[in-house]
Amino acid sequence: MDVTFTKLRGRYEVRVDRTVGPALAPRNGPGWHDAVPHDVAHLISESEAGLRGAVFGRLAAADGDDGMFWPADPAARRKSLRNRRAPTPEESADMELSERLASLTVAFWEVARGRRTPDPAWPGSIEDGGVDRDLLDRIFARYDEFAARWEALPAGGSVTIPWPFPEGSGRRRRR
Repeated sequence: MDVTFTKLRGRYEVRVDRTVGPALAPRNGPGWHDAVPHDVAHLISESEAGLRGAVFGRLAAADGDDGMFWPADPAARRKSLRNRRAPTPEESADMELSERLASLTVAFWEVARGRRTPDPAWPGSIEDGGVDRDLLDRIFARYDEFAARWEALPAGGSVTIPWPFPEGSGRRRRR
């Protein structure tokens, strides 16, 4: 599965191309950021942490719609809505960790790279919350690489990131 982020003026679009399941409609991404948009933070964090039950793992499983992306074809969209299932406890835990990582790691990366000063209201460091330093280093390295590419793009330019795990298991799996 490939995820393409297209830089627009003050916003971005996300397109997911997968080899299984119905074709998905592109959508506008939430959380504009000049260097690492919110959905990019999810994709990189989920990839590095092996979270197959969060946003992009659910899409790669192609066993339904995750409520954030939906089939482009209206008939497939209706079928997807009928077949939507509740996430398992493991998937919910993956999604919770993904949200935490996507929200916090960008801010801490900005501080580590001198792009932002720490906010005195922050409760310490992300490591204090139990996030492994090796995982942070991997995420930060991926942010460095992505940010360099993203910041150099003109409006209308795109960056594609592959999902690193197999698609189409028919059910969502954890690493």
